[in-house]
Amino acid sequence: MPSWKQVTGTCLGFFGLLLATAGIGLAMVDIPDPQKTANVQKNVYYWSDNTQMVIAGGGDKNRQIVDIEEIPESMQNAVVAAENATFWDDNGVDPMGIARAAFNMAMGGSTQSGSTITQQYVKNTYLSQEQTLKRKFTELLISVKVGGVESKQTILAGYLNTAYYGRGAYGIEAAARAYYDKPALELDTSESAFLAATLNGPNLYDPAGGQGPGASAKENTERATNRWKFALRRMVEIGKLDQSTRQDILDKGFPTPNPPKPATNKAGQIGYLTDLADNYIVANTTLSRTELDRGGYKIHTTFDKKKMAALTKAVDKVEKANIDPKKRPKTDRYVQFGGASVEPKTGKIKAIYGGSDATVHFTNNADYTGVQVGSTFKPFVLSAAMEYGIRNPDLPPEQTEQQRTIVSPKSIYDGDNKLKVKNYDGTIWHNEKGEEWHQRNDGDRSEGDVDLRTAMQFSTNTPYIQLAMDVGLDKVRQTAEAAGIKKDNLPGWRSPSFALGTSAPSAIRLAGAYATYAASGKQVDPYSVESIEGKDGEVWNHDSVAKVKQGIPADVADNVTDVLRTVVQEGTGTAAKPVDAQWPTAGKTGTTDGNKSAWFAGYTRQLSTAIGMFRVDDQAKNQKFLEMYGTGGQESIHGASFPAEIWTEYMLSAMKGKSPQQFPEPSELGTIVGEPTPTPTPTPTETEQEESPDPTPTTEAPPETPDPDPTTTCRPLDWECRQNENGGNENGGNENGGSGDPGGGQPTTESPPEEGETEGNDNGGSWFGNN
Repeated sequence: MPSWKQVTGTCLGFFGLLLATAGIGLAMVDIPDPQKTANVQKNVYYWSDNTQMVIAGGGDKNRQIVDIEEIPESMQNAVVAAENATFWDDNGVDPMGIARAAFNMAMGGSTQSGSTITQQYVKNTYLSQEQTLKRKFTELLISVKVGGVESKQTILAGYLNTAYYGRGAYGIEAAARAYYDKPALELDTSESAFLAATLNGPNLYDPAGGQGPGASAKENTERATNRWKFALRRMVEIGKLDQSTRQDILDKGFPTPNPPKPATNKAGQIGYLTDLADNYIVANTTLSRTELDRGGYKIHTTFDKKKMAALTKAVDKVEKANIDPKKRPKTDRYVQFGGASVEPKTGKIKAIYGGSDATVHFTNNADYTGVQVGSTFKPFVLSAAMEYGIRNPDLPPEQTEQQRTIVSPKSIYDGDNKLKVKNYDGTIWHNEKGEEWHQRNDGDRSEGDVDLRTAMQFSTNTPYIQLAMDVGLDKVRQTAEAAGIKKDNLPGWRSPSFALGTSAPSAIRLAGAYATYAASGKQVDPYSVESIEGKDGEVWNHDSVAKVKQGIPADVADNVTDVLRTVVQEGTGTAAKPVDAQWPTAGKTGTTDGNKSAWFAGYTRQLSTAIGMFRVDDQAKNQKFLEMYGTGGQESIHGASFPAEIWTEYMLSAMKGKSPQQFPEPSELGTIVGEPTPTPTPTPTETEQEESPDPTPTTEAPPETPDPDPTTTCRPLDWECRQNENGGNENGGNENGGSGDPGGGQPTTESPPEEGETEGNDNGGSWFGNN
């Protein structure tokens, strides 16, 4: 038998060796960099009323990191009381707990934690979650070192921000919203005590129930209630809560959390909204895509929750009532709708309709799609004629303001069908093949001599294509840009058919341009993000970049509005009369050649909305716009039909509760050009229909549209239409190398698509970003 001296010496030697080993380990170990996953957060998006819209982006964990000042003391005290009462005084480790857990694991028993808050923080932030002796020993050494380097406040905040509380919530901020739908700072003592209880095992402490045996709602509620009472009792014992307050909390009862909500994701319209906001941020702020993807930002958008719901409901209602792919597979398959609603004077995008579901249909139909807008473009022609005037046919093409004649809406133009398109000087216009062009009206109607108001009212093509030639197509393009259409969206402007809407601005841009007229010519670029907050406060605010300019002269804009009011009251846009009956309304229908798209764009003084409809197989590798003859059981689709129905249904809801605002009385403007013939052709009866077919040459097999210039064969959807005179658009897209706000663009393909196709990415989306 060894003597007591031998036993004592052996024990002292063992402990000395243990201390030496620990000392060497402490000297050798460094505090590693935090795990990337511990710092990756979600971005939180908010509606315009500052209620939370969705948590998205960032990593795969629902986490938003907050400072210790944003965590209520009641939550701090509850966690310390329930998890580690000696936290404020210990050195970061519990030797007995570690020894007990290590012994059990070494003997093959169940894995145990035995960890302090500091150790849990170290595990969550610096290490993996594996339960091994090596990881435990590493955790112990790092915890001692962290305890001597970092403040207790930093450690506690780090633990509360990285711990898992159940319901997919990592961190106290996400947990507070998941259980009580409020920010962490608003938690009361009772709620804090419950959330502290969930850290003991969320699957067994969520009153809604967990997974597996023994995790029913009833059993979980019982466990959670007992743990909640325990946390409150421990808060009293450590002096962080007085007994009377505890009793008051107990008397009020267990703070039952809200029922779990389905996981927030990008289904429905949400994905279109978050992508639109993200693209805008990358294109218009100093935040890079990488920084945005790292997460942790609070993004306050312009989107109105009620208007979004109203627009989605309006599309669904009209689509359900009319579109039936099972009944009419040849005509009703692949029907797409897109829409946007913009607030005049501010440019705030209040609502969009991007498609059926962002997780299924990847292209945002409110954004650039390549869909031509048809006769909704005619107001820009009239606007150009009233601002710049028509040219003197006896002078050279480039003329001064004094040499031009400002045109009144009362001016007379020939509205006959198959009219020869002429240059401003009266000579016949020819394309580079020497072909003449005879412009058709919808239904081959002949109107005779009509004034420009009537021609707009019934969407007669021939007066407006000739008016554009007289003004100059460059001036029409300039006017469209001044109203808010991006230059990238105005290809093929040298072709006479440009005046009839062969260009393809997005629903957002079209609504924004019409909003310019609603605001008496004041132009503001549409935008989707109000402000961005990071962990240190606000990092960007739209007020810092907001620009309002007089894009269109006020008297011109008000005269255009007055003409467009006639369209709604007595023309092709009468479907919108229910809105006009309550709020003064102006608008325009649009239909394109081949019945491949239809639009209605209109506005009140307070809100401008554009709705488009088209057909395209969004899953096809090569996407082509399809005809809509027979779609919805109708002979053909016009802007006056389903698009106008959706517009009216939406606007009646979106404008509810708003006082009617009158448009300014238009001033007399311009000279009445032209004289009517003694016997004008009667107005046709089918005034609800209109179309913007391209001019027809005298040859038997004309191309769809005249070429924009001698060097480029340019049909509406051709790749060449997206080029400028030098064979490419400025800087590879727009002025910034991508498409304009409300977002950034994507690179174009290396080679043009086949004729008649839209530029599509691998997911069926547009290569061009938000316009």
